[in-house]
Amino acid sequence: MSQQINNNNSVSDYTAEDIRILDGLEAVRKRPGMYIGSTDHHGLHHLVYEIVYNSIDEAMAGFCNFVNVTIHKDNSVTVIDNGRGIPVDIHPTTNTSALEAVMTRLHAGAKFGGGTYRVSSGLHGVGASVVNALSSGLWVEVKRQDKIHRQEYKRGIPQGPLKVTGKCQDTGTTVSFLADSEIFGEINYNFDTVSERLKELAFLNKGLEISFKDERTDQEATFYFEGGIASLVRRVNKSRHVLHSPPIYLAGSVNSTMVEVALQYNDGFSESTLSFANCVNTIDGGSHLTGFRSALTRILNDYARKNKLVKDSDPNVVGDDVREGLTSVISVKLAEPQFEGQTKAKLGNPETKSHVEAVVSDQLSLYLEQHPDDAKSIIEKCIIAAKAREAARKARDLIFKKSAFDAATLPGKLAGCSDNDPSICELYLVEGDSAGGSAKQGRDRRFQAILPLRGKILNVEKAPKDKVLSHEEIRAVVTALGSGIGDQFDFARLRYHRVIIMTDADVDGSHIRTLLLTFFFRNMQELITNGHLFIAQPPLYRVQQGKQIFWVYSEKEKEAKLRELKGTRIEVQRYKGLGEMSPQQLWDTTMNPATRTLLKVELEDTMEADRIFHILMGSEVPPRKSFIHAHARNVRNLDV
Repeated sequence: MSQQINNNNSVSDYTAEDIRILDGLEAVRKRPGMYIGSTDHHGLHHLVYEIVYNSIDEAMAGFCNFVNVTIHKDNSVTVIDNGRGIPVDIHPTTNTSALEAVMTRLHAGAKFGGGTYRVSSGLHGVGASVVNALSSGLWVEVKRQDKIHRQEYKRGIPQGPLKVTGKCQDTGTTVSFLADSEIFGEINYNFDTVSERLKELAFLNKGLEISFKDERTDQEATFYFEGGIASLVRRVNKSRHVLHSPPIYLAGSVNSTMVEVALQYNDGFSESTLSFANCVNTIDGGSHLTGFRSALTRILNDYARKNKLVKDSDPNVVGDDVREGLTSVISVKLAEPQFEGQTKAKLGNPETKSHVEAVVSDQLSLYLEQHPDDAKSIIEKCIIAAKAREAARKARDLIFKKSAFDAATLPGKLAGCSDNDPSICELYLVEGDSAGGSAKQGRDRRFQAILPLRGKILNVEKAPKDKVLSHEEIRAVVTALGSGIGDQFDFARLRYHRVIIMTDADVDGSHIRTLLLTFFFRNMQELITNGHLFIAQPPLYRVQQGKQIFWVYSEKEKEAKLRELKGTRIEVQRYKGLGEMSPQQLWDTTMNPATRTLLKVELEDTMEADRIFHILMGSEVPPRKSFIHAHARNVRNLDV
C-alpha cells in the first residue's frame, strides 16, 4: 500500500494566481485531431493518458506517490491521485474557480506560470480541457484545505457552480469522464494498451505506484519500480545474455534539466533504445538522444585508447559499433520542452544535447574506471561490431553501387510495374515461385510489382550485419525497395509506398511472415512507423452453393456463412497455399484494391516489440517456451 504524502504545508504555495490563461476553449470538438492526433482508438486512449499526465506532473513535482486508474463497465474512466488537488479559489482573470478555468479554458494551467511545475508532461495546459470538451460527461472532485469540492460538466460546459460536498483530511484530485460517442464512435478501451503505457510511466517515475483496474473484464495490475528506468532496461534484457550486470545507471542535473540514463549491453546484434522527455515517448529521438549517443561513442573510444584496448593504428569505433547489442533508456525532464511535430515525436531543445552529454560523459567515464572488467567486455563487443560493419559495408556496396537502381541491376525475379510514382506503387513479397507466378499473372501491371521469395529468409535476430546483407533473398528485397537499410535508410528513395507481405495461411507461411517482420523491424523500422508495411489476407475457404461463390477468411466466418446458406449442394474448399488459386482468384480475393483486405503493420510499443521479437526469434529456448505456453490460448486458425 502507498503511504499518504503530507501536502498541507505546500497548499499555500499553489493558488489560483498560479493559473495562467492564454486563450479560450475553441474548436476542440470540430477539430479534435489537432489536439489528440486522431479520433480512432489512438485518440480515445490518449484521453486517459492526458488525465493521468496531470497526476504524473504532481508526482514529478514531488507531491504525489499514488495514482489509481479505473475503466468502469459503462466505459467511463476514473483517475485518482493523492497530489495537492487543483486550486479551487477564484481566479482573478476569469472570476470563476481556478478548477473551472483549468477544465474549460484552453491553455489554462499552472504549467504556464513557471513556478508551480518545474517540468510537466501531456499537452501542456490543454489536456484537461480537451478531455472535458470531448466527453459527453465529466466530473471532478478535489480534496483540498480539509474540504471536498465537486463540479460536473457535459461536453465541456459546467452543469452548475463548484460545490463543497464534504470534509476530508487528505488531498488529491479525482477526474471521471465518459468519452463522447459522437466524436469517437464505439467506446472500447484496450486493457493491454492502457496497461503498457501506465507501466511505462511507472518505470519513468521511480517510487510512484500506479494501480489499474478494468471492471469490464475484472483485469487489474499494479506497477511500482524502485529502480526506475534501470528496471525497464533489466526487463527488456531479461531473456538475453548480458555482458554486465546490473545495468549502468547515470543521473544528474544541469541547470534546470534533470537527466537519467540506464544502459546495458547484451550479446545480440540489435539496438533497443527508448528516449523520453517529460515522460513523453520521443519515438523520433531528438537532442537528448543525440547527446547520449555522442557522449557514449566518445567516452568508449577515449577509454579504449587510454587503456590500450585498441592499437594506435586502428580507427575509432563509430556510433553503429557502440550501439550494437545496446539496450538503453534516456529520460530528461526540462522546464520548457520544444517538441517537433504535432505528435511530439522529437525533442528540439538544442541545449539539452550538451546537458545530456555532460552527465553521460562525467558519470560513464567514472563507471568505466571503477569497473574495468565491464569496460573491457563492452569495448571488445564494439570492436567485433566494427569488423562486422566493415564486412557489411562491402556487401552493401555491392547492392548500392551507382547503377543499383537501373532496371538492368534489379533482381531478375522481380516483376516490376509500369508506373514510376512510388506513392501509388506497391510491392508484393510472395512466398514461393508458384504463388509468385499466379500473382504475376493476376496483378494489375500498372502499379503492382511482384517479388517471389524462395524458402525462408535469414533470421536476422541471430545474424551479424555482414551475414544479413550477404543473404540472397534479403539482398533481393533491399535492392527492389531501393531505400537503403539500417542507418542508411532513405525514405525518398523508396520505390514502393506499399510493401505487402503475402504468404500461405499455414505454419510455414506464418514463419516466413514473422521472419520478414523481424527483418523490417530491425533494419527498416521507418517503413513500419510511416505506415507502409502491410500483410495480405488471402481467404482460408471457398464456399460455393450453385453458381454463387463466397470467400471467407476465418473459421468463424465460415461457420457463419454455412449457417446463413443452409440447404444442400454446398461445397467448401480449404486453401492452404496461394499456389492453389488461379491468377483470377488471387486477384479477386487478395490483390484487387476494391475487394482485398490488408492489415497495416503498426508499432505501438517499440520496447515491447523488441522484447517479443527477441523471445520468438532469438537463440534462447526457455523464454520462447514460456511465451508460447502463456499465449497458447489466444491462438486462432492453427494449422497442424
